[in-house]
Formats: sequence, C-alpha cells, structure tokens
Amino acid sequence: MNYAGHFEAAVQRVRAEGRYRVFADLARQVGRHPQACWRGLSGMRDVVIWCSNDYLGMGHHETVLEGAVSAIRRYGAGAGGTRNISGTTHLHVLLEAELAGLHDKQASLLMTSGYVANEASISTIARLLPDCLILSDQLNHASIIAGIKASGCEKQIFRHNDLVHLEALLAAQPQNRPKLIVFEGIYSMDGDFGPIAAVCALAKHYGALTYLDEVHAVGMYGARGGGIAERDGMVGAVDVIQGTLGKAIGCIGGYIAGPAALIDAVRSHAPGFIFTTALPPAMVGGALAAVRLLKGPEGVAIRAIHQERASALKRRLEAIGMPVMPSPSHIVPILVGNATRCKLASDLLLERHGIYVQPINYPTVAKGTERLRLTPSPLHNDVLMDRLVHALEDVWDQLDLMRHHRGGLIYSARPERTATQVA
Repeated sequence: MNYAGHFEAAVQRVRAEGRYRVFADLARQVGRHPQACWRGLSGMRDVVIWCSNDYLGMGHHETVLEGAVSAIRRYGAGAGGTRNISGTTHLHVLLEAELAGLHDKQASLLMTSGYVANEASISTIARLLPDCLILSDQLNHASIIAGIKASGCEKQIFRHNDLVHLEALLAAQPQNRPKLIVFEGIYSMDGDFGPIAAVCALAKHYGALTYLDEVHAVGMYGARGGGIAERDGMVGAVDVIQGTLGKAIGCIGGYIAGPAALIDAVRSHAPGFIFTTALPPAMVGGALAAVRLLKGPEGVAIRAIHQERASALKRRLEAIGMPVMPSPSHIVPILVGNATRCKLASDLLLERHGIYVQPINYPTVAKGTERLRLTPSPLHNDVLMDRLVHALEDVWDQLDLMRHHRGGLIYSARPERTATQVA
C-alpha cells in the first residue's frame, strides 16, 4: 500500500480546486491589534488583519490580559486533568456561574472549544431522548453537523431560515415524539440572523426543544452581550444556548447554558467533556474578566463602536462597487465566486498591500460562492479602512473581478491569471 501517495493525492485534489491553504506566519503583538508582523518570502513586514474572529479585540485588552496572567500565577499553567478527575478549579466554577447568569439559565458547562461544545452536547442531548428527531438549519456550522452525526439519531434539514418548511417537518411528526431544533443566532459566512422568536414559537407549539448556537453573537449583541436571543428578548424561550470564548471573548473554549437537569446530564454522559483535559486557568481567568467587562458599561460602549465600524465599512465598500453580500450583522462578506480567484485576491492583498484576509471557500461555503470575509473591529480606524478600500480597488482591477453596477453584478470575461501574470 502506497500510504504517502494516497495522502499526496488528497492534497493535490485540494490544490486542483484552487483552495489549498498556506498559513501566514503572523506575530500578533499586544497593543498593536489589528496590526501584526508577517514573515513572508522577503522577510518581516507589518500587516493589518481584517479577518480575525477576535471581533472586539478583547484578546489584547489589558483587563483580559491581567485576568489571564493573574490566573496562571495563582493556579498554574495547566488544569491538572479532566474535570472528572482533577481539572476543575475555582475559576471554572466562577465562569460557569457567570455564563449561566449572562444567559439567564440555571446552569452552564465549560468545554474546550465551541466545536467540542456543539459536537458533545448535541450528540448527547439527542441520544438521551428516546427516538429523538433533530431538525437542523441548512446552513448550520460543521460542528453542529458533527454533533448530529455522532448522535445516531434521525435528522431532517430545513431550508435556511425557512419557517414554512420547518413547520411542515414538525407537523408531520407525532406531538409526543422528542424533537430538537438546532439553529444559529448569526450565520457566520453570510452574516444573517436566525429568526429566534418564530422558531421558538414553532417549537412550543409542536413540543420541541430548541438549541441555539450564539458563537458569533456572544459579547456583541444584547444589553449585556448575551447575544441575539438577549437582544430580541428571547432568552427565556430558548432551551439551550451554546457559545464560545474564542471569538468576542478573546480567549478559547466553549460552553452550553440551559436547565440544570439537562446540563447535568451532558456533564455526566458526554464523552467529549468527560475524557478531555479541562481548560487551563489562564484562559478561564481571561475569559472571566472579558465576560464581566462586556456585561458592564464599557461593554456597551465597545459594542456601539463595533457596530458603527461595521456600518462604515459597508458604506465605503458599496460606494466603490464592491460586491458586498447583504448582511445585517457585523460580518462583511465580499463575493468573488471562484476559488482560484479568491485565493489569488487574498495573496495579492497580503503581498502588495499588507492586508491579511483569508479566502473562504468550499466546504465552508458552497462552490461558486467563494468570498473574502471581513470582520472590522472597534480598533479598525478610518486610516486603516482607507488603506483597505484602496487595496481592494487595486486587486479588483488587476483581476477584473465582478463589481456592482446599476443594481446588478458585472462578471469578468477574462481568463484566470496567475499571481505572476498580474504582478
């Protein structure tokens, strides 16, 4: 068996589709976010990061850094094991109480990442319910899909945000059959919102549980940063809220919040929680500081600046005809529609202009909808936006990419070119 050949062929298939990734060697520096140093072929160079999920810059906030440093000095570098053996610290207990309070739930449970939280929780909740049917939005995240698969339960996919389709699927089931509706508050690649109130109303009528992924909304929406459910006044109607500490909170980790009995059941049955080392104290301490800060007046101010920055960027891009995909949230996707050109645009932005934004392609998004996904933070000032707009205009002209024109899109008719041909 030629093992190496099989792996090489697998990589070559990705290359042939134009979606092979080369990870940029970045050195982020405290106090300079969103700027960083990039080690390219010609040496070190300053770049501006436009695609970070550290949406609010909390990973560089002095209060968060102090929380992490204080925790590591007091509790040590590691947690000491799994939560079931020796890995729970007092910080874990404090953060779980803080997160439960953030979402007005009886309890919460920390896990090692948002992905793990979804995979472990969805699979366990559904598996513990007899003959459970999972109803999942068509655009749900890969971690949700993994959790559904791991559950071994029957699933039905409803068209994205299509309430008529969801109700038809629910109505076809016996009222007393356990049902779990899984959807998101913000869909990360298109930036649109999930219809939380309407989904919860259907769930109540047809006897279903709701599981809401709020990873792209926690810290960023709502009076205290509780997410879209808090913003919409629907926290009490959602059964389980899942979130992450790795985006707006600026650290790493994931969690679920919900009824005490359900949280205890996941804690007691989920292999993804039971058999993995607990989050280290530094990350828990930093996250605890971030959550507390974002609940208060400073969090309100940060969120207001962030929304203003996102709106300002959209206006600037639309003014120069960039094909900005409609998005009511802070996520600003620019449609390219071709994997090779999307990667080439990303490379040119980095190499020519010191703009770092990664291409988004299959399987994250459907083929033909490849895009650049911009995520402005409160720290992206007007000067940085001007540089970005100029860089995008230059790259779009060089590659003859599509633009908005008179209400539609103008697509390039030129053959694809390599980076060497446009350099």
